[in-house]
Amino acid sequence: MDSSKDQPTFVCHVVAVPYSGRGHINLMMNFCKLLASQKADILITFVLIEEWLGFIGSEAKPDNIQFATVPNVIPSELVRTADMDGVIEAIMTNMEAPFERLLGRPEQPPVLIVADTFLPWAIRVGNRRNVRAASFWPMPTSVFSVFQHFHLLAENGHFPVDLLERGNERVDYIPGVSSTRLVDLPHFMDGSFSNILSHIHEDFSWVP
Repeated sequence: MDSSKDQPTFVCHVVAVPYSGRGHINLMMNFCKLLASQKADILITFVLIEEWLGFIGSEAKPDNIQFATVPNVIPSELVRTADMDGVIEAIMTNMEAPFERLLGRPEQPPVLIVADTFLPWAIRVGNRRNVRAASFWPMPTSVFSVFQHFHLLAENGHFPVDLLERGNERVDYIPGVSSTRLVDLPHFMDGSFSNILSHIHEDFSWVP
């Protein structure tokens, strides 16, 4: 008997790569489960570091979602709070090469990469390999608009700013965001976390 007759036939292969953090991974997986439920002939490869596969690999998922891993090239989830700057830097610099090697395997090539917005290197890999890429935003749309229009804060004298003195001032010029106190915006307004902000600016430079 030809066992290949029992194998599902997929007409579309999507590679999904979330930012390596629980909230990002859970939201990306929920999106992939929704996508997989719409068409059974879509194969989704969900890319994780090896450590995270150990955390969620046994959870239930549709048959047309499979896991693939890259090595543990970033600090462990168990100790990451001790050096968040180091974790972010590792995610931004250490995962691109193993991810590209993963895409180079001889199995069915992907037609689309769905990448967390905070992973611009996934878009670069897609461009090099002529694979379309889509950015997945895992947070509220209001937060997206704040980062997308961050330059308006500087233009209006609201970045950097001393939140102890001016935190109650209201911002009413961010498209799609209702009038909001400075202190209630994402917590980078005082100019701290400059390393994180520089990465966020790079991330959004890849967003149309």
